[in-house]
Parts: sequence; C-alpha cells; structure tokens
Amino acid sequence: MTDSADSFVTRLRGRWLPLTVVAVVLIFGLYYPVGMLIAHKVDDNLDYQVAGTDPTAPGSRAVAMAAALIDREVNRNGWVANDPFFMPGSVLDNMPNYQLGMIHALGRFAFQMVDQIGRTRGSSQTDRDLQEAAGLLQYSGTKWIFDFSTSLLPTAKSEDQYRKARSALLSYNQRLGQGQAVFERRGDNLQATLERIALDIGSASAAIDRRITEGSSLWIDTESDDVFYSVKGQLYAYYMLLRELRQDYANVIRDRELGGTWDQMLASFAAGAGLKPLVVSNAKPDAVILPNHLGSMGFYVERARTQVYEVVNILQK
Repeated sequence: MTDSADSFVTRLRGRWLPLTVVAVVLIFGLYYPVGMLIAHKVDDNLDYQVAGTDPTAPGSRAVAMAAALIDREVNRNGWVANDPFFMPGSVLDNMPNYQLGMIHALGRFAFQMVDQIGRTRGSSQTDRDLQEAAGLLQYSGTKWIFDFSTSLLPTAKSEDQYRKARSALLSYNQRLGQGQAVFERRGDNLQATLERIALDIGSASAAIDRRITEGSSLWIDTESDDVFYSVKGQLYAYYMLLRELRQDYANVIRDRELGGTWDQMLASFAAGAGLKPLVVSNAKPDAVILPNHLGSMGFYVERARTQVYEVVNILQK
C-alpha cells in the first residue's frame, strides 16, 4: 500500500507540477503587464475644465481647479504612487512621478493661499480650511496602509489625506461664495503668488540640470524619466492654476494690460506640460543622434520662469 501511495503521489506531482508552474507564469506574466496598461494614465489634458462650474460663481476658480485635480488623480485616475508590491501600479514609473509633481505644485499653491490670498493682511488670522488643506497636501504621496519603517500599526494612506485636503478646499470655496471667507484680489497678492511659483519651478530647473550632469554620460539613465515626469506634473498643475487665476484676477490683469504677457506665459507652461516622448532620453546635450528630453523640458521651464518674472515686473510698476 505504501508503494502504491508513493507511486500515486509521484504521478500526481508529475502531472500537476508543470501545470502549476505554467499557471503561475501565466498569472504573473499577464497580471502585471495587463494591470499596468489598465492603471497607467498620464492625464495631461490642457483643456480640462471643472465639471459643473459656473463661470460667474463668486468662489475662486483656481481653488475649484485645485480641488478638481485632486479628485481626478485620486478618485478617478487612481493614486498609484503608494501601490504595494502586489499591485500592478507598483511597477509603474512615469505616472506616479507625474502625480507627485502635481501634488507638489498644488501644495505650494495652497500655502500661498494661506499666507497671501486667503487673508486680508499679513497680521490677520489664517483661514482654517486653507490651513488644513496646505498641511495635508504636504503629506507623503508614497504612504500605504502600513509603513513599517516607522510603525507596525496601520497609518493614513496618501489618498485619504488628499481627499481631506480636497474637502477643505471645497469648504473654503463654499464659504467664499457665501461671503464668509477672504480671497484678496489685489495685485500685490497676485505678485507674491507668481514669485512663489517662479521660485518653485526654479528648483525644478536645478533638478533637471543636476540630472543632465549626472546622467547624460550613462548608457542607460533610469532616473531621467522620474525627473522629467515630476517636472511635467508641476508644469501641468501650475498651468491649470494660472489659467484659472487669470479669471480670478481678471480686473487686475485688465487694468495692468497683462493679457498678452499672461497668455505667453501660459503658452510656455503648456508647451512643457505637453511634451510626450515615447522614451525619455538623457543623452549628452551635444549628441548627434539621440535627443535630450530633459534639456527640452528645461528650456520651457526657464522660458516659463522668465515670463512669470515679466508679469511680476509689470505688477511692481
């Protein structure tokens, strides 16, 4: 009986082991690639509009856009930057960096709302909703349910924090529409906001320069696309915000005759945000055959930054 049982087990292993191996290979060979294709989406639609927004509504269009971008990336496109290893999104590279770049820009804008636009003067009280949104948007975008580097206990996921930030922005905008919140539409507030944006994209320019210096001599630079899509996300978010700030500050822009200069600035942001190389190449800047996509992105970053300061100079006069 023992010999028969051993023989049966041997035959069973001989029959099912290859099938099991094939099944595992097929599952993982399809699960990750197909899952990545489904999850991957670099949403850089420059014509994106906030659904159901009344152009004549008393709230801020820029704040409404910030809330809408959070909703789009977190709730509709799906936040992938914190996906654990067993989810296909964890293998993605470009989309998470793009999303992180967007949140970075939205967080900087929220701080400017707290410090300048959302209060009457520097000595006045900060808005509670804007303060909460600004703090939540600084939360790391790579936190999942567990972060074993800090604790064995569950922690707040990135997307949960960003959803709270969105709710705070919507609450502020609702109170603003009811006359219970502040949105200063003075030229000096707009100037301070633009200067903050210029400083931020200046940092992006420095990151591009550093990556070109460190990676252009490599045969394969695996970090160049990270920098490229992070900066692309920043430029896209700033483009959308600046497009709506044009409406929020329509009187200032009209009175200072800034329309043409503002549109040129927007065009530079749009050009950088709209770059879509099939593969990000970080060849030497003087390479004959291969392009340097980081160099191309850097050109539009610096052009946009220069034009932001042109607007600032006009506002200072």
